[in-house]
Amino acid sequence: MPRTTTAGSSAFSQVQAQARELLAKLRSEIRTKDAELRRLRQEESKLAALTGQPGMAASNGGIGPRRGARARINWGDVLNKLPKQFKASDIRAVRGLREKRSSEIFAAITRWIEAGAVKRRDRGLYERLR
Repeated sequence: MPRTTTAGSSAFSQVQAQARELLAKLRSEIRTKDAELRRLRQEESKLAALTGQPGMAASNGGIGPRRGARARINWGDVLNKLPKQFKASDIRAVRGLREKRSSEIFAAITRWIEAGAVKRRDRGLYERLR
């Protein structure tokens, strides 16, 4: 015959109720801190504009991409900078692409081929069509 533990279930209910209270308080505290942070960021932005300096968010010191992250690459511009016939090593010579992984460079070449902008001439040799 199964045991009925009213004391055990009520203790669990009490713990659940306490956890709900704590969770509600924590969420309220988070909302308060978020509002304060928004206010401080607006104030910082105004002061930075007054002094002519970029704010933390603009200078990447705030929320945003990690420090050292670069702007998005326009691969169409990269293609225009390449000679009529090029190799993957020629792509690395374009400013800002020296540290790119091979997979990223070959993905770009594949996209160019699929778009009809580049044709593969030989192994490792490509020709720009436009």
